[in-house]
Amino acid sequence: MKPSRRLFAPIALAAALAGCAGEGDLVIDQGVGITAVRTACPAVGVPDYTGDVTLFRTPGQPTAGNIDVTATITNLRSTCNETGERIYSEATFDVLARRTDTSEARRVELPYFSTVLRGGSAVQSKRVGTIVVDFAAGQERAQGRGVAGAFIDRGAATLPEDIRERITRRREPGDPDAALDPLADPEVRAALDRANFELLVGFQLTQDQLTYNATR
Repeated sequence: MKPSRRLFAPIALAAALAGCAGEGDLVIDQGVGITAVRTACPAVGVPDYTGDVTLFRTPGQPTAGNIDVTATITNLRSTCNETGERIYSEATFDVLARRTDTSEARRVELPYFSTVLRGGSAVQSKRVGTIVVDFAAGQERAQGRGVAGAFIDRGAATLPEDIRERITRRREPGDPDAALDPLADPEVRAALDRANFELLVGFQLTQDQLTYNATR
């Protein structure tokens, strides 16, 4: 789920692609040497270093013996409704938590964020919520569940017709641009970036927590 790392604000953003081909999708093939499918639905993923959180009993002492609670985001799934002018995408995920002191029942609240990113770096929106995990007395592991949703303008997520034509036009042997990859054209690449949206979710970490994840 982490094909690359891109630094943005305090977090490294890398999303896993999601979605299936359907009516109206852009299928790139035939003579350009590549096959790809593009949908207006956003990619959904967890940015690097934000899918785990570690709480320590004594703040400022990030040692194994001082760990209080650890939690991980997993089972990320998404659905997308493309029927209207505003596309709605929703992501659901589980949070698996583990604690070291199991003597009493305990409730742990873990903040998480959901953000819509355009073109790999431009934040369109951000929301912060809370995942509640309840441990019963004597219980070492527990589970919570989170949901994140976002609306995206269909027009913004749709490639202009002239760009679609330049990508999908069938090229015959002997054409001046038959051997050229249209995706290498800076104008085409910029249009693809502008129409690319991502719905990202992760724990809302402090700078110390982020540093711990990135260096452990």
